[in-house]
Amino acid sequence: MELAYIPSPSRGVLYLGPVPLRGYAFCIIIGVFVAVWLGNKRWIARGGRSGTVADIAVWAVPFGLVGGRLYHVITDYQLYFSEGRDWVDAFKIWEGGLGIWGAIAFGAVGAWIGCRRRGIPLPAYADAVAPGIALAQAIGRWGNWFNQELYGRATDLPWAVHITSTVDGRVPGYYHPTFLYESLWCIGVALLVIWADRRFKLGHGRAFALYVASYCAGRFWIEYMRVDDAHHILGLRLNNWTALVVFLLAVLYIVLSAKKRPGREAVVEPAAVDGDSGDGDRTGATDDSAATGDAADAKTGDDADGKAEADGESDADVKADAGAKSGGAGDTKAEDGAGSAKKS
Repeated sequence: MELAYIPSPSRGVLYLGPVPLRGYAFCIIIGVFVAVWLGNKRWIARGGRSGTVADIAVWAVPFGLVGGRLYHVITDYQLYFSEGRDWVDAFKIWEGGLGIWGAIAFGAVGAWIGCRRRGIPLPAYADAVAPGIALAQAIGRWGNWFNQELYGRATDLPWAVHITSTVDGRVPGYYHPTFLYESLWCIGVALLVIWADRRFKLGHGRAFALYVASYCAGRFWIEYMRVDDAHHILGLRLNNWTALVVFLLAVLYIVLSAKKRPGREAVVEPAAVDGDSGDGDRTGATDDSAATGDAADAKTGDDADGKAEADGESDADVKADAGAKSGGAGDTKAEDGAGSAKKS
C-alpha cells in the first residue's frame, strides 16, 4: 500500500450547466495573466508605459497558441491522422497538446507585429516578459495534471503521481510527475532571470536568451524521463534534440550580443520619453509665462510709482513757483509804497 503519492483528479472538466470548465484551459489562462502582470511591472521599471505589454500580448498570445498547437500536431501527427483517428481532434486544443517550441516561435512573430506597430524594439520587450513566460509555463504544466498526461517512468517515490486513466493506452499506476518537475524548474528559471537581470543589467534580448537556455537545460533531462509516445532520432526523443539545438543558439546569442551591444537599452519605448518631454516643455512654458507676467506686473508697478513720484514733485514745484511769484509781487508792492511815501 502506497503511503504517499500525488493523486490525479477524477476528471479534468466540470460543468456549469451546459458550459464546460476545463482545468487545462484555466491553467493556460491564469498563466497568461501572470505573464502579462509581471511583464507590465518590468516594462514600467525599464521606462515603458503601463498597458503596453498587454496591448502587444493581444498579438503574441493568439499567435503563440496557434504555433504551439501546430508544433504538437505536426510532431505527433499519428495521434490525429493515423488509421482510426479523427482529424477533427487536431483542433481540440482544450484536450491538451501545446508544443512550447512552436508557441515561443509563433508568439515572437505576433509580438514583433505588436512592437512594430508601436515603434518598440522586440528584444527589449522580450527581456521584460521573459520571467513571466517561465511562470506561465510553470502554471500551465498543471493542466497536464488535470488531463493525466506527460508523466515519466514508473516509480515508488513518495511524490509519484497516481495515474488512473486508461485513455489512449495509459496504464494505471505510479509514475514520475514530470509535469511537476518542469513546473518547479520553470519557477527556478524565472527567479534566475530576474536575479541575473538585476545583477548584470541584461539588455538587447539577453534576458530572454537566458530564459531560453536555462529552460532548455531542464527540459532536456525532463524530456528524457517521459514515456509517452514520441519520435526518436539517434536514440533521443525529438524534443531532446530541439532542446539541445535551441540551447546552443541561445548561448551563442548571449555571447555575440554582449560583444556587439553591451549594456541595456536607454530607451525602450520612445513614445513614453516623448510624452514626458512634452509635459516638461509645457510646464516650462507655463513657468516662463508666469515669470514674464510677474516681471510685467513689477514693471507696471515701478512705472506707477515713478509717475506718482514725478507728479508729486511737479505739484510741489508748481506751488513753490507760485509762492515765489507771490512773494515777488509783494516785494514790488512794498517797494512802490515806500517810493510813494518818500515822494510825499
